[in-house]
Amino acid sequence: MLVNGLLDFSLLSLVIWTLVSCHITLMSVTLFLHRAQAHRSVELHPVLSHFFRFWLWLTTGMVTKEWVAVHRKHHARCETSEDPHSPMTFGIRKVLLEGAELYKVEAANDETLAKFGLGTPNDWIENRLYSRFSALGIVLLAVTEFLLFGIAGIAVFALQMLCIPVLAAGVINGIGHFWGYRNYETNDAATNITPVAVLICGEELHNNHHAYPSSARFSMRRWEFDMGWGYLRLFSWLGLATIKRVAPNPVFDQGKSLMDLDTVKAIINSKMHVMENYARRVIKPVHKNELHGASTVERVALAKAAKDLVRAELLMDDAGRQRLQAALGASDTLRIVHEFGDQLQAIWNSAGMSQERLLQALQDWCNEAEATGIQRLQEFAESLRGYSLKPV
Repeated sequence: MLVNGLLDFSLLSLVIWTLVSCHITLMSVTLFLHRAQAHRSVELHPVLSHFFRFWLWLTTGMVTKEWVAVHRKHHARCETSEDPHSPMTFGIRKVLLEGAELYKVEAANDETLAKFGLGTPNDWIENRLYSRFSALGIVLLAVTEFLLFGIAGIAVFALQMLCIPVLAAGVINGIGHFWGYRNYETNDAATNITPVAVLICGEELHNNHHAYPSSARFSMRRWEFDMGWGYLRLFSWLGLATIKRVAPNPVFDQGKSLMDLDTVKAIINSKMHVMENYARRVIKPVHKNELHGASTVERVALAKAAKDLVRAELLMDDAGRQRLQAALGASDTLRIVHEFGDQLQAIWNSAGMSQERLLQALQDWCNEAEATGIQRLQEFAESLRGYSLKPV
């Protein structure tokens, strides 16, 4: 009995159970801990919410308040010395291989819990069981799987215990801030690891999430797939989830020639889309055009700075800044559009500005952009006036 267990499952059955159980664990993290608890982008039905709490207690021993607090601090202090798990601070090797240890250290920080852990479950079962005896669930799982599966249950349990430390704490916190593609030049190193986010239920689309952290949907492009969003749509249809916020879907009203307060709201809410559009429709085409008409020396400087022109300041090293300055010095037109991009970001980064002042600042920006005589910049300024939001 100890060898094969009470149920004497086949190898295939054990593999299926291991994959399914790990998948449920990852789904619980992204839907309950991440989207529902940390960012409040979705409200789960109490039955579904408590199932996820129980499952995470059983398979990970993670305390909701601790996970939420550590994650919120990551967003608030991203890529700084206070970030709990930034590869830019700790190095990719340490985050990838020791991500779980970094999490444990920060989860034990009472100041972090007090400041970033507000609003998490505080009921009887949380205080008397889940938080108080956080390791008990793992012990119960280990004993149960040993009794049911025998010696093979030890291997199943080991794989379940590696699931979150490797895929979440290691891959997402490590590779997700080190390697991949970026839809948005967020002021951090977050990347999308793959456009088809299935293995970790959508968490692979990390750059999208950092661009719009309060969005329940992580996919932003038509060719991207967020499995977690698919589950949320299903649960919403079943009445088990209420989706509260998703990333804005900006549209352009071609007939609108005057900017108003609704335009301001649309631009501010969609600022990452605005800057992505600016890079795609202004900076990159101008850079390409300037390359064609440049001298040999200028062409070399312009070519070397292609990526630096749209890179976030936080990710620029000294060599990148030198390449950028050389390119801007080689082309007055490129320098102008780059400066206008910085000015546009500075508008919504200004603290304490009223909507009326933001409106005036954006109107002035559009007028000045059109006065440059640069066609790409003029076209963008015209489209900016027609910015509006369409719920999705």
